[in-house]
Amino acid sequence: MFAGPGSPVNARSVLQMVEWNARRRDVMPGVVFGDRYGAIRFVVRSMVQGAYGRRKLAQVLIRGFMSRFLLFLLSFVLSLSVSAQTAAFVVGEKASGSIGFYDSEFHRIGDVKVGTHPHEIVLTPDRKTLYVADNGVMWMTETGPGDNTVSIVDVGSMKRTGTIDLGEFRRPHGITYDAISNRVYVTTEKPSKLLVLDPKALKVLRTYDVKGEAPHIVKLDPNREWAYVSNTNTGNFSAIKLDSGETISMPSGERPQGQAMSPDGSRIFVANSGGNSISIFDLQKKKNVGQIVTSGKAPVRLVVSNDGKTLIYALQEGRTVGFADIATRKELAEIPLNGRPVSMSLSLDGKLAYCSVQEEDEINIISVPDRKIIKVVHTPKGTGPDPVVPLR
Repeated sequence: MFAGPGSPVNARSVLQMVEWNARRRDVMPGVVFGDRYGAIRFVVRSMVQGAYGRRKLAQVLIRGFMSRFLLFLLSFVLSLSVSAQTAAFVVGEKASGSIGFYDSEFHRIGDVKVGTHPHEIVLTPDRKTLYVADNGVMWMTETGPGDNTVSIVDVGSMKRTGTIDLGEFRRPHGITYDAISNRVYVTTEKPSKLLVLDPKALKVLRTYDVKGEAPHIVKLDPNREWAYVSNTNTGNFSAIKLDSGETISMPSGERPQGQAMSPDGSRIFVANSGGNSISIFDLQKKKNVGQIVTSGKAPVRLVVSNDGKTLIYALQEGRTVGFADIATRKELAEIPLNGRPVSMSLSLDGKLAYCSVQEEDEINIISVPDRKIIKVVHTPKGTGPDPVVPLR
């Protein structure tokens, strides 16, 4: 537009640029274009002033564009800085229908929308992909039809990359992943089934009868020969042989929900949320071999310490976190929370436990060796955190 000192100015182009900036109320050095007509008056005045005015106009425009360029560059650098942050935790945000990504200090650095009221999530062993059960209702005691999808989320880009349509099978709940076969296993409450999904083809491959109602959590044994399902409404625990579909039903307790497998894969502990007990199942014998009685009511989720000696569990109605000695089957301690917990998970090194209080939008970070809360993290209001999955 400007060929050099004294060269003619393309007034129409200048006017178009000035009007473009005026509409956005941009501030250039020494000039505020408050409205379209003010911008036009500035251009006309500069043109009337001759070569001096044109040079002045050019300087103002150049400074303005340089200012805009520097702001753009700063914004670009900041965006790179934010995108370069890597998540240390993934949190299923049940109330808001999202998956939240948090850094090592539990600062929220991103989120992605999934289905309505997601419940359980599973991370693939390479820590790159999440599968999310889009249940569709907040509490399993609700009677609504819920959703019928499983969301696929890419951890690196923090984006949902696909959904698996479950068709007639609604309210998916428990979910796990088999890295050997690259299959996803998910329970559904309406109807009560265990499904096998192909995450590449995005389809249901097979269904199993769980011999119970409202299946909750599902676990696979180390050999991937059996799936274990806790059936909440019928109070039983089912072992399903994956090749044949044979199902062995075992009594558990009132409203069984969460499961935790021992490190050696020989036992599963099942939280009976309708009372105050945790059942112990011998997986070789396919038999209930005992229980641990809890002081607080409604154990819902639980984990086994990395050394296999201690059970850590969330007591929903007790509003506490409990610790029990597995060898003696005795409770060791309970620590109070600010509300009703819904989840329990461990750090990769086993030194910390993460327990969410969904209704208070908070996550309790607990020292396993010291049996005490060391930090309470508040997620954004209305997110309703549930499972916490450490990424590193």
